[in-house]
Parts: sequence; structure tokens; C-alpha cells
Amino acid sequence: MAPPQIISAEFSLSAHRADQCPGEGLPEVAFLGRSNVGKSTLINTLLGRRKLVRTSATPGCTRALNFFVINRRWYFVDLPGFGYAAVSRDLKAGWGRLVLDYLGRRESLAAVVFLQDGRRRPGPEDLFLWEFLRDRGRRVIPVLTKADKLKQGERRRQSGHFAEALAPLCVVPGDVIWFSALTKEGRDRLWDRLLDCLGGQ
Repeated sequence: MAPPQIISAEFSLSAHRADQCPGEGLPEVAFLGRSNVGKSTLINTLLGRRKLVRTSATPGCTRALNFFVINRRWYFVDLPGFGYAAVSRDLKAGWGRLVLDYLGRRESLAAVVFLQDGRRRPGPEDLFLWEFLRDRGRRVIPVLTKADKLKQGERRRQSGHFAEALAPLCVVPGDVIWFSALTKEGRDRLWDRLLDCLGGQ
């Protein structure tokens, strides 16, 4: 399946509370991962936009659920990163409650793109979120970022480590998409998975 033509991609709103999210209707894809894993960059690359989603070298740049309406058909939702962030503990706790409430209850959520740094193994927070999503029946697309920074042998080892860590959650190496914003590797394959989740729209 070819990637869709992106006719329009616009920022819609930032939600700091669940009641600030747009009304249920258009299907949504959420982008989840640790702080500074490259969520915003990946969204920009998927959409062929350079600066639609704000990017920063400072972890914790995204502090709300940021909704972007794509082709007036779907929302892409850039979620706050978890793990290290240069913000207060109280703020991070608030983000966690907001994100878990959204991931657990949002009826319009068609898929979650779960980004992990391809050079690292899943940690306790990653595994907790994988189990949380599985228990709620969410469709999850695993993406390993920074693909251009690893050689093929290193990738095979990392794919094995990743699949081993997530084997209890039924994640296998073939499910994993390697992605590079630099080379665009993985972009078309990820779009295939997204369109499948969005009903081929």
C-alpha cells in the first residue's frame, strides 16, 4: 500500500486535561515513547513536513497531548515523553495520569506507535506501558528509531534483545519497524501499518 498523499496537516489543539481533547469522531494514532526518542521528528517525516511538530534537544519539550488533523480524516497525537525530563516531579506525575487516561479510555484511538531508541533495551517503564496497552486491547506498532546509527549486525542483535524482552507480550522480530528520519527508512512500511489500522483511508 502506497503512502497517502498528504494534502493538509495542521495543528489542532493541545490538551492538558482529558476534557480538552477533541470530540470523539475521527480516528486517532498516538505516538508514544521516552523523552527525546524522536516522536516529533518521526511525525514530521511521515507527513513530509519539516516543522509541523515542534522538536527540541531538551527532553520534556512536549507537555500536553498535541493533536494534529491530517487530510481532515485522522488525528495524529504527539504524547508527552516519559522517563527523564527537565521538569518538576509534580508536572511529570500529571503528564503520566493524563497519558494513561488517554491511552486507556479514548474510544477514537485506532493505534499506538510505540517508539524506542534502537540502541537501547526496553526498561521498566517501557515494559509497564506495553503491558498496559496489551491489557486494554490496543493495537501497538513497535518502532525502533536511530536506525542509521547502527550497522546491520548491531540491528539484528538489538532486534533480538527487543523481541526477547517483549516475548511475554507476543511481540516478535517481524513486528518491529526500524526507522531513520535521516534516510527515511521505515517510512513506507510504517504508513502501511498505519493505514491498516485506520481502515485504509
